[in-house]
Amino acid sequence: MDMVIKIAFLVIFFAIMIGVGIYCRKQATDVNGFVLGNRSVGPWLTAFAFGTSYFSAVIFVGYAGQFGWKFGMASTWIGLGNAFIGSLLAWNILGRRTRVMTQHLDSATMPDFFMKRYDSKALKIAAAVIIFIFLIPYTASLYNGLSRLFEMAFGIPYAYCVIAMAVLTGIYVVLGGYMATAINDFIQGIIMIFGIVAVIAAVMNINGGLTETIALLSKESTTTAAGTEFNGAFTSFLGPDIFGLIGVVILTSLGTWGLPQMVQKFYAIKSEKSISTGTIVSTVFAIIVAGGCYFLGGFGRLFGTMGEDGKPVGGFDSVIPGMLENLSPVLIGIVVILVLSASMSTLSSLVLTSSSVLTIDFIDPVFCKNKAMDEKKKVLIMRILIIFFIALSAAIAIIQANSPVMFISQMMGVSWGALAGAFLAPFLYGLYLKRVPKIAVWINYILGVVISLASLYCNLTGVVFNNPVLDYFKSPINAGMLAMILGIIITPIISGIAPSKDKERVEKIFSCFNRKITVSSKHSIEED
Repeated sequence: MDMVIKIAFLVIFFAIMIGVGIYCRKQATDVNGFVLGNRSVGPWLTAFAFGTSYFSAVIFVGYAGQFGWKFGMASTWIGLGNAFIGSLLAWNILGRRTRVMTQHLDSATMPDFFMKRYDSKALKIAAAVIIFIFLIPYTASLYNGLSRLFEMAFGIPYAYCVIAMAVLTGIYVVLGGYMATAINDFIQGIIMIFGIVAVIAAVMNINGGLTETIALLSKESTTTAAGTEFNGAFTSFLGPDIFGLIGVVILTSLGTWGLPQMVQKFYAIKSEKSISTGTIVSTVFAIIVAGGCYFLGGFGRLFGTMGEDGKPVGGFDSVIPGMLENLSPVLIGIVVILVLSASMSTLSSLVLTSSSVLTIDFIDPVFCKNKAMDEKKKVLIMRILIIFFIALSAAIAIIQANSPVMFISQMMGVSWGALAGAFLAPFLYGLYLKRVPKIAVWINYILGVVISLASLYCNLTGVVFNNPVLDYFKSPINAGMLAMILGIIITPIISGIAPSKDKERVEKIFSCFNRKITVSSKHSIEED
């Protein structure tokens, strides 16, 4: 009976996802419809698409497990940073200007934006290559967290879980494109909100409620974790490692400003109302989902066993599944659907971004120099590439599961750091500053990729610098943070030393913000 309940949840969920894909197939006949939903996606769908692309099994299982174990209840700050920096500020600072300028430039992808904003085809191709390379391990990490929960709930081998998720996601994305993804994101987002609230309540109840659970956590010694000898650090305001906490907050919050799959959500905004509504909805969504995930993860030490190295037995990725394995069948079914929703929404966003970028920004300009591909051919290639990306990432996930080299958060950290480090500053300043030269963009590309790859090399080889600063930035999380901050600092400096000389072209681009529009009196007071 228990298994019947869990399977019933899955069957209903999958039927809805595929049904939405079939429903939206007529709107995915050209590039604009397949990639951007004809720029007509409403505020709620856009907000939920943004939020569900942000939070996945990597957050729920990987990051919540690892950083909850390291920082205790202070890991909740990561979720709040995601809400107020990664969502609220992102919408306010990037949302409107991204929508206006990308429509003015007729840009459908981030690499295409870089080409038209900075007048460089080479920048476009390089950005497409970076996205292709670094989104693959990020995509592969999604399967890992989800499949661990499937093994716990159903006893299904890891490989079968990966294949099932890959096939089902591929069906509705290939059929319906961005609109199917957006509608399913909305449904999945609703599931995520109610699911995380139910799970937190159930887990807290295991130890007698919130107060009792916090009291138990306060007795956990931090000697192994942080080199201190006092109790209660895991329930303190900033936890046992404030500098490590800051690094995670910056990467996972500010990093969204440079991730192509996140920024592209702003391209599809329908109207001004969508901006204001979307800002509020996505922020509240992030507070509940991200804040809830990290808050839950903060109690991981009460449900796991610490090894001699101070890490949980079974690894960080086993912390959250260990917290949930003794819940009722109904709650386990809810958890599985919760994490399935989070993972499939992010996976669909990533593969749609990868396929559109590779088609529009690499295959078309490199292999079709004399005659651009027609719309139908582009959409066909995108659909083929979606299948390719999903299959490739699934294969990597299966291979990586048999290797002890990296766990979920490391895989995501390297990808996130490289992409955000390379693209955040060029995209942000490209919307606001007229003087940014091409060389500044190239330097950001190089910084993001080199710093993240150097961090990956150090972790794979086990290099120890015996220097607190170098060892701090050896972490993929902190390396990504370093790349982003360096880009934000040096880009305006370079722009001041060697500003863009193509003033007339840039003025035409920024003229989109001076275009006059008519609004009702409730939105604007008429001047006398």
